[in-house]
Amino acid sequence: MTLAAHSHAAKPLRKRIADASEPYLYSAPALILIIGVMLVPLVLGISYAFRDIQLLNPFSGGFIGLDHFRALGQDEAFFRALRNTLWWTGASVFLQFLFGLILALLLDKPFAGRGLVQALVFLPWAVPSFLAGLNWAWLFNPVIGPLPHWLYALGLLDAPNNILSDPQLAMWGPIAANVWWGIPFFAITLLAALQAIPRDLYEAASIDGAGPVQRFLSITLPFLAPTIAITILLRTVWISNFADLIVVMTNGGPADRTQIVASYIFTQAFKRLDFGYASAIALVLLVLLLVYSLLIVLLRQTLLNKG
Repeated sequence: MTLAAHSHAAKPLRKRIADASEPYLYSAPALILIIGVMLVPLVLGISYAFRDIQLLNPFSGGFIGLDHFRALGQDEAFFRALRNTLWWTGASVFLQFLFGLILALLLDKPFAGRGLVQALVFLPWAVPSFLAGLNWAWLFNPVIGPLPHWLYALGLLDAPNNILSDPQLAMWGPIAANVWWGIPFFAITLLAALQAIPRDLYEAASIDGAGPVQRFLSITLPFLAPTIAITILLRTVWISNFADLIVVMTNGGPADRTQIVASYIFTQAFKRLDFGYASAIALVLLVLLLVYSLLIVLLRQTLLNKG
């Protein structure tokens, strides 16, 4: 037996237990906070999906099994909200990424006053979403806002009306506000990734005769690919759960044309006060987003293995 092993065996059992548990004691406050703030509400919310929780019904609260999910399978408003969520999320993420990438490429080039321009570009990200929704609702109001008159002058509208009250166009109002509010996220993250690309790669490609498009496709895009995958994944999950702008600007109307799953959960929970049904909808949304995230991660891992 070595000296170290003999010394370890000679330690009292209580001392060995204390030494082994010391790292966990240091992390215990953070673990307790995470459990109290995140896991406990999550477990309670999942349990509500299988119970009849209605605030205006003093006799509710009993276990009802899968009744909420059976009702959800026949809820046309839910499926309409699900289709609206796909439109809302897809259009918002695509436009945010497109304009964010353009801004990042422009801000990556040195020019006079770049610091000031960066501050102005990133300003929307600092505006509270509730305030952003109010501002854009005012902008689309033809009485006090200029946007309907500008769109009418451009020939995009037949009359300077509020598109938020038009069932065919209403969704574009929150999407425009969401794109304006979310562009800085893509611009910041992609600009950081751009500045990490070695500049000598561009110099070598220029010497070899590569043009701007070739340099972008062969150097910039491959270096940005991991950042693009992560940012699109994050923004898709966030925007799918992001109902602030819709609640403030349209409240899901007109005729539920802007109702997404997240705002439908808000409606069921805080207007109809049916927390059980709202929790069932939230659980379905959680499962769908987990499946989406898993597919994106598996696709990214497959592409990395092939590369």
